[in-house]
Order: sequence, then C-alpha cells, then structure tokens
Amino acid sequence: MTVDISIVVPVYNASGSLDDVVDEIREVFDGDAYEIVIVNDGSTDNSEQVCRAIADRFTDRVTFVQLARNFGEHHAVLAGLSQTRGQCVGVLDDDGQNPPEELHRMWRHAQKTGDDVVYGRYREKRHHWFRNLGSWLHNRVATWVLGKPASLYLSSFKVMSRTVVDELVRQAGPYPYLDGVIVRSTDRICQIEVAHRERQHGRSGYTLHKLARLTLSMCFGYSLWPLRLSLLLGALTTVFGLVLLLLAAVQQWWLQPGGAWRSELLGMAIMCVAGVQLVSLGILGEYVGRLWVRQSGVPPYVVRYVRGGRGTYA
Repeated sequence: MTVDISIVVPVYNASGSLDDVVDEIREVFDGDAYEIVIVNDGSTDNSEQVCRAIADRFTDRVTFVQLARNFGEHHAVLAGLSQTRGQCVGVLDDDGQNPPEELHRMWRHAQKTGDDVVYGRYREKRHHWFRNLGSWLHNRVATWVLGKPASLYLSSFKVMSRTVVDELVRQAGPYPYLDGVIVRSTDRICQIEVAHRERQHGRSGYTLHKLARLTLSMCFGYSLWPLRLSLLLGALTTVFGLVLLLLAAVQQWWLQPGGAWRSELLGMAIMCVAGVQLVSLGILGEYVGRLWVRQSGVPPYVVRYVRGGRGTYA
C-alpha cells in the first residue's frame, strides 16, 4: 500500500490520552493513505499495554515500537521515523495538545508549496510558563548557534518530506538533535500558525535537565561555536592580563618606585586565566567525549520489539 503521510507519535507516560489521540488521527485522516507509528519511550505507567492494544486493533494502520528504556523525545521520534513509509511524515505529541486537524492542514500546505519542512507555530501556547520560558531561551540559542531565522520557531509539531526524513535517519548518532539536521539539510522551511490545546491528561515530562541536555546536543553536535567562544575568551583574557601587567609595571616603575605590586591585580589575573583554561578544557573535553561515544558505536536508541504494521509480532 502506498502511504502518503506517516504520523509519528512519541509516547511517554501517556496511557490516559493515547487512545483519544489515535482515534482523532483516524477520524481526521479518514480517506487519506496514512499510517501511524507510535513509539513508547520507556514509560513507567501502562503505556506499553495501551500501545500494544492499539496496534492489535488497527494492524493495517498502526505500527508500535517499544524501546528498551527511556532515551528521550528526539531519540524516540528518530526510532519512529525509521519505521515510516510515507512521502511526508508528521510528528504529533502524545498528550492531545496538538490537534490532528492542524497536522492535516500543515501536510496540505507542504504539498501545495513544495516545502521540505512545515513547522507549527502556536497562536497561543498552553504550556506552563516555565516551559514557555525554556522554549524561548532554547530558540534564541538555536538562532545564534544554527544560524536559523530569528522568526522561525523550532517546534516538535511539524511535517517533513521524505528527503529530510531519510537524511535524519542517515545522520542518526548517539546525540540526535533533529532540528539541527533539518536546518543544515534544507532551506525550504516554513511555518504556519496552529492551535494549541490545554493538556487533558497526566503531566508534562519537561524538565530543566532535559532542556539543558537538548541544548548541549544542539551546541556540541551541530556547531563549532563553543570552540570559537573558548578562543574568544582566551583572547580577551590574554588582553586583560596584558593590561593588568602594564598597570602593575607603571605602578612599580613610575607611580610607586620600589613598592610592591598590588596583589589584587595579580590575583584577578590568575583567577581569570585559570577560569578560562578550565572552561576551554571542558569544552574541548565535551567534543572529544562525544566523538569517542560516536566512534564507539553507541546507538541513538535500542528497539525491544516492533508490533503491528510492517513489524514482527512480539
């Protein structure tokens, strides 16, 4: 069967909302050639049982991927992308906040314009203020690091072409950041305004730790800016040290001949140099460590089994 659009739903502790999400997708895309790929990312509730039941009910439309443990949202989406067949692929959250009818509209927009990626930009975000702040900061860093347009909002709610999906799967590594690959792979990117619902079930898995880990993956996996920042800090510290040395020499030889150099100036210079050295070593160590992990063959995810759709039953 030819599939026009695949819909990937990463799942984490979403047993209370997943049935409704899948039913709504089926209703909205009824009459289209579609498939649904749900990926359980090591949930601690009974999401696995719910996913298995959905895959058993809709074997011709739903593929269920069970990961061996919790790897993270981008890893789970990547696992789902590897199972898709559609000419376009949409990504939808598991909590019901992303309306499937908006995904359908984004897909039709991509077909009309020929864009490789269509992001959904929320008219009004229904997330907690802490998450909204974190998303804003993350997008600001992405603008600086990735060189994306400042107006482009990198949302998890998006539709991608087969070309981009194949590139994402091909470049899979132990620290995936999907939007980084997208921005580097194509310039046919747009966004349209979409609705955003209130969360009806469960609680968000968004944490400061996850945001920091994702931002590090973006910075160290898809940019040389941390190394350039280290170089800039080193240059500034060198200039600062030379200025302090000049001030100390002027004081020693002209202002207070025979007097002792000010220990405060020397202490400041030593602390600045030591701090920049530690930061530079840390940045260099992060790059080397990530390179070693990649070269050692650590996979971005481990699939325990695939059920339904094209998968082998387990």
